Amino acid sequence: MGRIKKPIPVKLFIGMISPKTKLADRVKVTLKRKFGEIDLESNTIDFDFTDYYKKEIGKNLVRQFIGFGKLIDPCRLASIKIFTNKLEEEFARKDKSRTINLDPGYITESNLILATTKGFQHRIYLNRGIFAEVTLKYQKGDFRPYDWTYPDYKTEDYRNFFKKLREIYRKQVTKKTVGTPCCEKSLSGCKVSPI
Repeated sequence: MGRIKKPIPVKLFIGMISPKTKLADRVKVTLKRKFGEIDLESNTIDFDFTDYYKKEIGKNLVRQFIGFGKLIDPCRLASIKIFTNKLEEEFARKDKSRTINLDPGYITESNLILATTKGFQHRIYLNRGIFAEVTLKYQKGDFRPYDWTYPDYKTEDYRNFFKKLREIYRKQVTKKTVGTPCCEKSLSGCKVSPI
């Protein structure tokens, strides 16, 4: 039987899609207050991979990724996604259509995980209506896609950013660095019932 171990902290990042760079800068201020200093930002990248966001957010969309200096416990991903969804609502128009899309995820040495509200065959339920997806795997010096990986996450621009973020992460984390497992101190903190 394997021993239960504390999880190694992970590197939080958030992807933003918006036509308004000033709006993205305002959102970054809120994200920094919540998650701490940003230690890596991507350039803005034209986002024309799908019309899904154009219908709601608008045209001439750009994507930008930001990585945070403070490592997190991976069990926080669901609550982070809930927070970013609420933030999207705060910045929405009067008709409740979004002006920005926020996609939180994290990097480990071996993969990239995204949070989503949409379940599917390759996604695992976390809690509070949030699922996790392994979007990329790190193999032979690069992040590599799966069949289900979003087309934009397969691009060289994205993968280069995530490789840089992974390099920073590897310098931060050591085998001695461990997190506190979700629910270790309080089962009620994770909304699960004790066995």
